[in-house]
Amino acid sequence: MTISLTFHGAAGCVTGFCARLVTPRTTVLIDCGMFQGSKTLKALNYQPFPFDAGQVDAVLLTHAHIDHSGLLPKLMLAGFEGPIHTTAATRDLCAVMLVDAGGIQENEVESLNRRNLRRGFPPVEPIYTERDGERVAKQFRKVKLGEPVRIAEDIVATWWPAGHMLGAASISVDVGPEGKTKRILFSGDLGPGGSPFLDDPDAPIGVDHLVIESTYGDRDRVGIDSAARKQQLADEVRAAHAAGGPLLIPAFAVERSQELLIDLLDLMEQGEVPRGDIFLDSPLAIEATKVFQERGWNPRTQTNPFEALRPSQHLRFLDSPAESDGLDRLKGWHVILAASGMCDAGRVRKHLQRLLWRREATVLLCGYQATGTLGRLLADGRNRVTIRGDEISVRARIRQLDAYSGHADATGLVRWARDRLPITGSVFLAHGEPDATEGLRRRLVEADFPAERLVIPALDESFALDGVGAARPIGDGPPRLPAGAPGKLDWHNQRVAFQVALGQALAAAPDDRAREALLKALTATLEGLG
Repeated sequence: MTISLTFHGAAGCVTGFCARLVTPRTTVLIDCGMFQGSKTLKALNYQPFPFDAGQVDAVLLTHAHIDHSGLLPKLMLAGFEGPIHTTAATRDLCAVMLVDAGGIQENEVESLNRRNLRRGFPPVEPIYTERDGERVAKQFRKVKLGEPVRIAEDIVATWWPAGHMLGAASISVDVGPEGKTKRILFSGDLGPGGSPFLDDPDAPIGVDHLVIESTYGDRDRVGIDSAARKQQLADEVRAAHAAGGPLLIPAFAVERSQELLIDLLDLMEQGEVPRGDIFLDSPLAIEATKVFQERGWNPRTQTNPFEALRPSQHLRFLDSPAESDGLDRLKGWHVILAASGMCDAGRVRKHLQRLLWRREATVLLCGYQATGTLGRLLADGRNRVTIRGDEISVRARIRQLDAYSGHADATGLVRWARDRLPITGSVFLAHGEPDATEGLRRRLVEADFPAERLVIPALDESFALDGVGAARPIGDGPPRLPAGAPGKLDWHNQRVAFQVALGQALAAAPDDRAREALLKALTATLEGLG
């Protein structure tokens, strides 16, 4: 029996997860996510899939985050007509998120085409539209945790709690006839455990091959239990208030926004932080909150903590653009939560544009920041950035609080992997930037995992799983990007950095003569390239 596994996303980076599993009778995708980060990486979203979408029989979806679900409408448009199997909460969240993603693409392409028209460039089309996000919802099929689902004649899949966000799951895939079955376990995104909102991650013991995420594979995080992270948030809020405010939190619209709001409201109610207005400025987060109120019941605690997230005296939901624009007029202390969490799209960019240059403002990053994103540039200490063509001096306080990230740290990942033993075949380390995957590989070796069975796949790399023991690399067409490129800053990032550096150098030059000499030297270099 020939089985192949190809990694079409989140290989060398943390976004765009998509694994294609092919048996003699069936082709399934595990996730179909959107790439985020550098422009080179995001350009892959516009390119054709490196496989025939019409030949895909089903999609097995781990969770709703856009880097795992965001290209499902594109898959439909490319000819996929099969079912998308996932949990009820993930289905309901995708019904909101994919429509929102389509709307964002339509708006961004409209703005881009206005600029392209002025530049004389041809217009571009959105990857998909709001309407496409609505249409793909008809292909979703609900599954229950722990109950095997017959996907095809030769594939049975089971979803297990991943502890990452509402509805998130790991998926075990049993391939082949009874008695000759191979089990491949996909971790999806794993949570740190100990959450008051979610069950701890769990999955079967004993698999043939394991695919594990490695987002924080090279580091341990301190204070990721709910009490400790709440105290860390309180410290940051008090410091932001002391700086004069406001506090801007670029927050992922689903899960992170809801958890942050619960803790902010509790801290204000308990007098741990100064009271002030909290604005949830994200239509997606507002719609997602309704799903949390519908699906957020926790049998373990017999509560739904998200019930408290309703508009009140201090909590304001801003749905319309006009309400969002009204925040420009606010003075003094207040808190704004706006998407996206990596500062790459959405309303948060508008707020960053008007607040980054103000010394009294604080920007609190509360999630993973992928290479090439504006959030990562801020986290890395850039003192000048460009937003919508506007160069901005960064004077605001830039703070990071990764305790709210929904990902397990390196110790948690190793513990989860050890709990899956025995593993008779390979362990694939995906969904991580190079330092993270290599860090997790070293830790797994220290935990007595055989080094020769640990595999870090490249983008579009394929493996045969048909033998006994380790997977075997096989050729399956050229990769869409060179090895190592997905996790690096690209030439677009370098161009912007160069433009900023050139502007600073011209401003710092002693006189116009020196400025002209600098420009003349650069012009000569460019002419020499011609």
